[in-house]
Amino acid sequence: MRSTPLHRRTALGALAAVTGAALLPGTAHAARATATVQLTARVSAESQRIRLGAAQRASDFFTTGTYAPAGAAVTVTVSAPDGVLPTLYVGIPDYYATPNAPRAYVLKAGTNTVTDPNGGPIHLTLTGSGQRATVTIGAGSVPMPTFVHGATSESAFQSQLDSYTSAGYVQLRSAHAIVTLSRATALQYRAENHAALLDTYEQLLTSHAAFSGLSGTSGTHARNPLPYHFVNVTKVGTGVGAYATHGYTGYPSGAMTYIAGVNGLRTGGWGMYHELGHQHQQSAYKPGALTEVTCNLYSLAAQRTLGQTSRLLSKNTAGKDVYDLAFAARDGGSDYTALDVWQKLVPLWQLHLAFGGGVWPELHRLIRTERPEAATDADRYDHLAVYACRATGRDLGDFFVGTWRFPVTAAGRSRIAALGLAEPTVDASTYRE
Repeated sequence: MRSTPLHRRTALGALAAVTGAALLPGTAHAARATATVQLTARVSAESQRIRLGAAQRASDFFTTGTYAPAGAAVTVTVSAPDGVLPTLYVGIPDYYATPNAPRAYVLKAGTNTVTDPNGGPIHLTLTGSGQRATVTIGAGSVPMPTFVHGATSESAFQSQLDSYTSAGYVQLRSAHAIVTLSRATALQYRAENHAALLDTYEQLLTSHAAFSGLSGTSGTHARNPLPYHFVNVTKVGTGVGAYATHGYTGYPSGAMTYIAGVNGLRTGGWGMYHELGHQHQQSAYKPGALTEVTCNLYSLAAQRTLGQTSRLLSKNTAGKDVYDLAFAARDGGSDYTALDVWQKLVPLWQLHLAFGGGVWPELHRLIRTERPEAATDADRYDHLAVYACRATGRDLGDFFVGTWRFPVTAAGRSRIAALGLAEPTVDASTYRE
């Protein structure tokens, strides 16, 4: 379930208040097509992508619990006492569809009228540093079923599904996730425990953050304060199961077992773990050939978090697992670049197995702190080897260059030697699960 466009450019009423920090609403009021949203401006997704050293950014969206029917004139009233104005978006991001992105409407203070020809969920953005704005989405809009983790009861959500039938989409929200489902999908999976589903999303997002060496709410290594958006898209390209790109990850209806179902997500959601991995993988040590590789480090960590058997232990028809195949190719003389995407994952995961669970978090932290330039894939391979040595505190030149034959340049080998690190006390190249 992976592919990326742009070369990884890759019945209880509308919601009342949404705070910028938690993305959670206040108490719902009686059913009507009006929602008042209190916004606090926050950093942009692009600024966080740069801070994290990530290849892709998360989402700038605040959800509203409202929906704009196609062609409807929606009244939007704005109060912006601190002078920063929000932008309203209508629609879902859907790369292979037409239209393929939400439409942006820059709002002014006072009364606005927004008419979108295609319709869709209404989101808001407000970028800044704590400035306040109040947005009331009124006449012309309709309420959209919305389950908010920790605030919405299952019975209330079920009533919304039965009463708010004019909206074509449904949303699930937690502190770190927005899940946008078509109404048809939401009805198909309405019997799910939606609190448990979002518990799992939060568990997976925490797993990816921990593997990235992220924790807390401030500083260079703080978790991303912005949400990750999981979208039930209308279509995908030929041969594409799911994809990741800036601002969201997209999943077609055929993948909904793993996106909208608790058991599917907990036991078979590799595709979701993988696409979310793309939004966490760092660019500095991601040459093009590893775009579909390093994202799976987070997937393997997620499998461990959920108690699943490692994907690297899956056997082919000859009874060989990925370790068997990778070792055979390596020992048969294949260079690292000749291995397939699964085999390429083996030595990277061996660092975790041999040196412990702190290695990859530390490597992420070093990259975020130093932000090394990487103009070429040669730079990125060199960074991978050098920063792995620093994260482990060992000279891994033989592991990378001698055993696995990574294309580390002469300059990269000199950088490793200049670290003056001791040889490892274990042979990481022999490790397997």
